[in-house]
Amino acid sequence: MEKKVFIKTFGCQMNEYDSNRIYDSVKKIGFIKTNKHDDANCYILNTCHIRDKAKEKVYHEVGRIKKIYNNKKKPIMIVAGCVAQAENQEMLKREPYIDIVIGPQSYHKINQILKNFSKKEKKEETDFDTIQKFNYFDKIKNTSNKISSFLTIQEGCDKFCHFCVVPFTRGPEYSRPFKKIISEAEHLVNNGVKEITLIGQNVNAYSYKENLKVYKISNLINELEKFSELKRIRYTTSHPLDMTEDLIECYSTNKKLMPFIHLPIQSGSNKILKLMNRKHTVEEYLNIYNKLKKINSSIEFSSDFIISYPGETERDFNDTIELIKKIKFINSYSFIFSPRPGTKASELELIDEKISKERLLKTQEILFSHQLEMNKSFRNKLINVLVEKKIDGQNKLFGKNKYLNSTIFEGDKKNIGKIVKVEIESCNQNSLFGKIVHDNMKAA
Repeated sequence: MEKKVFIKTFGCQMNEYDSNRIYDSVKKIGFIKTNKHDDANCYILNTCHIRDKAKEKVYHEVGRIKKIYNNKKKPIMIVAGCVAQAENQEMLKREPYIDIVIGPQSYHKINQILKNFSKKEKKEETDFDTIQKFNYFDKIKNTSNKISSFLTIQEGCDKFCHFCVVPFTRGPEYSRPFKKIISEAEHLVNNGVKEITLIGQNVNAYSYKENLKVYKISNLINELEKFSELKRIRYTTSHPLDMTEDLIECYSTNKKLMPFIHLPIQSGSNKILKLMNRKHTVEEYLNIYNKLKKINSSIEFSSDFIISYPGETERDFNDTIELIKKIKFINSYSFIFSPRPGTKASELELIDEKISKERLLKTQEILFSHQLEMNKSFRNKLINVLVEKKIDGQNKLFGKNKYLNSTIFEGDKKNIGKIVKVEIESCNQNSLFGKIVHDNMKAA
């Protein structure tokens, strides 16, 4: 009998990559992926602990699955990822429907756990075995054949921002061996991947020493450029403290590195940044911004903003608004502070909910207006779009430009995997719409 696995992924790009690698692993023991919610022998929730009410969202999802399988044979229920790491045994006690809890550094054990699974015995696996995990997955080919694919180069974080749970769920910073990353990249490119995004919790902290040579993310970027079939290179998520000169220099020397940088600042107030333990100032952030703009004026930025962090006054909030207006981030994430158990910020007094919501609304209005302004600037212009897929049920293609703008246009599926010129006719806040142009005019 065919064994089927359904994997639902919450949260960040790291989790998307992890889910793909989990599937690469379990198919070795006979599982095939299903996209039907009610057709699985094994149900995996790959969770994220960053956003608000992450834990409750998981329990809600488990409850939904229970209803789906009410009159069917129960699937093996696995909760994986950062929520699993943070809650571990507590999840098994609170929700008996869950069979296995497995943290993000223990995915290499999933096949053995499934082979030995007994309904009579619940299983929790949340040890930090980062090295063993990657040693295991290095032996299993990454089967991603998407046009744009993620590639993990680094995990964990040593920054210990007071609001963040990542050091406790993903562990300390770990950088994968340089040659292993390049080997995985080569396999992805041979599979048809045209764009690689290097990912990590603190991706630009990547540092791997071998034979007295220290490899940085700049070395990875420059090595990837040598793959002729690879068209674009990106990385996320970065930290201002690790935006080093060699990485900045890549934007003047590497033709495949896209001029779009996600660089979280979290607040425009130095007082709040200090309370957050971010270890950088607004002035240092602006210095990075100016350096990059000087190298390439077409570089654009996105960021993350935590609104109403404990201690944030109206003046602190206005400092954040002024920074947003100054840089004009083209696509950013903003959310009200919510405490994470075990972090230093969880012990602090929260700001009034009404005030917080008003501040968030004001922040998002400005951020969204900048995003829409950027999108409008493309109207009646030619842009280069990497075509990723055909939209189901429509004679339309989907792709992204160098700034990660979603772009939709009519076209033949033979263009998938190619960079085409698209004349933008209209837009909304989230997407661009246009038509393919076949001529020699230069595109942006």
